[in-house]
Amino acid sequence: MPDIVMLRKRMDESGMTVKAIAEKSGMLRETLYNRLKGTGEFTASEIVSLSNTLHLTVSERDAIFFGEKVE
Repeated sequence: MPDIVMLRKRMDESGMTVKAIAEKSGMLRETLYNRLKGTGEFTASEIVSLSNTLHLTVSERDAIFFGEKVE
């Protein structure tokens, strides 16, 4: 299960709106909102595009989407 709190924090830090993040990631706004609410799981392509859009490091990506601790 993704770390939604950490993902939301990075989204807030980006300075972009949820709509802008969704559009830049190639997702529907509704889809991103649903993923953030826990409805459905992030697909591999969504993880890649969100990681690129939010400029996540590999460690951050893994901590958010795969539950691996960042060292």
